[in-house]
Amino acid sequence: MSQVIIRSFEDFEKYNGQELGTSEYFKITQGQINLFADATHDHQWIHTDPERAKNEGAFGNTIAHGYLTLSIVPYLWEQIVKVENLKMMINYGIESFRFAQAVTVDSEVRLVAKLKNVANLRGTVKAEVEVKLEIKDQRKAAFTGVLVFLYHFLPAESGS
Repeated sequence: MSQVIIRSFEDFEKYNGQELGTSEYFKITQGQINLFADATHDHQWIHTDPERAKNEGAFGNTIAHGYLTLSIVPYLWEQIVKVENLKMMINYGIESFRFAQAVTVDSEVRLVAKLKNVANLRGTVKAEVEVKLEIKDQRKAAFTGVLVFLYHFLPAESGS
């Protein structure tokens, strides 16, 4: 797997409208689900009670919180794109986002990213990235949407 290297707006612009890549698969464990439940105070049994989820749930097992699957995007994104020469990056927004398929415990997921649009806003780069979280051996993605990032690059060094 090769990473896309971005150092400037011009680098981003080269990929406008193109697929950027796909991350490695990442396994969602019950331990991760439990830690996320603790962090968010969301201990709904469909996430944290394997026995009840197996007997009463619609999925035959516990499922990851939707927001847990969203929260691993930065980790997976960094496998696809390496942004260098960066002063700061800001998560700016989420658009057209849908959770389409539950992610059962011990499933493996990976991120597919495409640069939908990039704009230079007076020195700040606004990147709109279409994302899809695929579940291994499943036809339907866990989610799809557009994530919006603002990148503030360091000024170009002048040749003195």
